[in-house]
Amino acid sequence: MNLIHTPSALRTLALAVLGASAVIPAAAAQQNDELLVKGRMLVEVRDGVTTDALGKMIETPGHKRYKLGQSGIYIVDLPANASERAVLARLKNNRHVKSAEQDRLVPSTLAVNDPYIGSAWHVGKIGANAAWDLAQGSGVTIAILDSGIDATHPDLAPNLVGGYNVYDANTNLEDVCGHGTSVAGAAAAVNNNAIGVAGIAGRARIMPVRVAYKKATDGGCYAAYSTVASGLIHAADNGARIANVSYGGVTTSSSVTSAANYMKSKGGLVFVSSGNTGTDQGYAPNSAMIVVGATDSNDNRASWSSHGSFVTLTAPGSGIWTTRMGNGYAAVNGTSYASPVAAGVAALMMAAAPTLTNTRIESLLTSTAVDLGAVGRDNYFGHGRVNAAAAVQAALAAAPTVDTSAPSVAIQAPLGSSTVSGLVAVDAGASDNVGVTRVDLQVNGTTVASDTTAPYGFSWNSAGVPNGMANLVAVAYDAAGNVGRSATVAVNVANAATVPAKTPDTTAPLVSIVNPVGGAVSGNVKVSVSASDNLGAAALSQQLLVNNVVVAQGSGGSLAYTWNTRKLAAGTHTIKAVVRDAAGNIGSASVSVTIR
Repeated sequence: MNLIHTPSALRTLALAVLGASAVIPAAAAQQNDELLVKGRMLVEVRDGVTTDALGKMIETPGHKRYKLGQSGIYIVDLPANASERAVLARLKNNRHVKSAEQDRLVPSTLAVNDPYIGSAWHVGKIGANAAWDLAQGSGVTIAILDSGIDATHPDLAPNLVGGYNVYDANTNLEDVCGHGTSVAGAAAAVNNNAIGVAGIAGRARIMPVRVAYKKATDGGCYAAYSTVASGLIHAADNGARIANVSYGGVTTSSSVTSAANYMKSKGGLVFVSSGNTGTDQGYAPNSAMIVVGATDSNDNRASWSSHGSFVTLTAPGSGIWTTRMGNGYAAVNGTSYASPVAAGVAALMMAAAPTLTNTRIESLLTSTAVDLGAVGRDNYFGHGRVNAAAAVQAALAAAPTVDTSAPSVAIQAPLGSSTVSGLVAVDAGASDNVGVTRVDLQVNGTTVASDTTAPYGFSWNSAGVPNGMANLVAVAYDAAGNVGRSATVAVNVANAATVPAKTPDTTAPLVSIVNPVGGAVSGNVKVSVSASDNLGAAALSQQLLVNNVVVAQGSGGSLAYTWNTRKLAAGTHTIKAVVRDAAGNIGSASVSVTIR
């Protein structure tokens, strides 16, 4: 997945966390928080920030930074003598940084195995057998972010597609805990094959993404914020429509939230387990993820199921009959299994109505849930217990509505007539009757940056335009293709003047394609180009080509473009940026990507 420049980086994390003494920074030790990963941060930057610019913001010699797939999230590894607290403070106070946090381990949400060896009661409870008459998950890929998978299991093997081991940065997907094999079976074990069990979406494809390891000190199965975020980005870039994360506490991570929003921007949905503490976790609701608690066969909340305002809905999670390593089967407990049951229902809905948006699927999934507990949404059951039969019928009945309302958008900062220089933070607000899919920033008519999640913010290098007044416009788009434009905000650019060359200029511009990096892409892909020149970037002209066809052009040091890969065939495609300076010197950069 082109995760990191050094393939062993997450393996280094693996070795570091095996010993508790290796992962406790001084501040964390005082809080008795051994789950913090020493020396590792996750940082998301605004569009327009290059990797070199991020390095200057970190201000720590000897650090290493690695971009996660086609996202704006970086893993930052600090040298041993660096202070995580000091670096975080600098980054959190920098307007060009969207989020920054220290990496943390998160445990799987498996409860103890139940000796009950009965039938798959949950299938009938949620009406999955009735839903199967309408859809069985064909054409939908579910990414299982977990401990690996038993690829030889006869109830899983026919549904498997290529996955990735984020933890070791390779393709070894052997299940190191057994947890991933059981979670995968709950979601999508093969149905109607006369053996074993039936997953909720038995004809969906399973993409195993290993994000976890078995901790030697307690035998538990742990992932980390960094591996989960990496796994979500890999799943999104490789065409998964649904991802399941059965690990507790991930909703509190800004990096995992950003990665989940990245997947949502590709048309996907992310399901996570609420946890097995049996208490109100006190977590805030998180719209990027569908958080699932567990119920038993009597539609009671399982006593160990974590609850609170962050729970979206519930699903059966007690005595769930599923696949087990070594070609076996077992009945298991935990919100680890409630989450993939709900994910499987969403896969059935997507298969039944492939033209529905992911947000519509989510809305119908919650609105058709069986209301349990207090009337309406509550902290124990969320919107209720999933109802596969009603959800799939609602998806089939949901006629696409014609949306003709354009989004509203306005630039909030900088203010008109402000004087700016260097890297400028630009903030925009946007709203829509259905939903904003992205907001672009245009400077003097050239699109220079793009953002897909609120709050919408950009980092614009003002050195890329001539000194004097520059016109900023924010352009908002919705899923129906309606476009809204903000009022123009004119700012005064005042950068240090470039000294003219006394000899003929023969130096070509320097060009870099910041995004995408080489690797897999899917859906709408953000393309970002950065250029500089010995005489300044203001006079540069840029062209962006896909497979030698010009798709965008503009002037200055930055160019952004949203590339819809759904219109091209699967396979390898080449993106090329060509930049010309005033003297006619030409610089270029290219990257090859694979459409899944």
